[in-house]
Amino acid sequence: MKSHVILALMALGCATSVAAQDVPVEAADGAAPEAPIADIPEGKGKIIFFRKGGLVGAAISCAVHEKGERLTSLPPGRFAIVYADPGIHEYSVKSEATDMLRLEVEPGETYYSKCNISMGIMAGRPNLSPSDKANFESVSAKLKPVEVKAD
Repeated sequence: MKSHVILALMALGCATSVAAQDVPVEAADGAAPEAPIADIPEGKGKIIFFRKGGLVGAAISCAVHEKGERLTSLPPGRFAIVYADPGIHEYSVKSEATDMLRLEVEPGETYYSKCNISMGIMAGRPNLSPSDKANFESVSAKLKPVEVKAD
C-alpha cells in the first residue's frame, strides 16, 4: 500500500513538472515575453547559459561561477544571459566535481553554453559545454529566464 502511494505521488510530481515546463513566460503586465536574444550593450559580449527541462538531475541546480563569484543558478528548464567584457573568461560549475568552460569573448558576439547534469557517486555532476544558436532555439520556447548577479 505504501509503495502505491509513493508511486502515485511520484507520477503526480512528474506530471506537474512537465506541465509547468509548457507554460509560456509572460511579463508582469500580461504582455508577450521579451525575446531572450536582446541587443548587446556597446563593448560587451553575450553568453547565454541554458539548461533543458527534465527529470535527470532535477534536484541539482547548475550554479555558474566566474572567479569564485556566483553569477546565476540554472534549475531545469531555465536560461540566463550574461554580458561580459571582451577577453578570456572562465566559467565553472561544481558539485562533487568541478567543470570549467573557457571562452574568449569578443564585443558584439553571442555565445551559447549548455549545462547538463550527469550521474555522480554522491550527487549529480554538472557539465558546461559550448553550444550554438540552433541548439538553444530548439529548446528556448520551453525555457524561463533566471536572474543574473548584477556587476
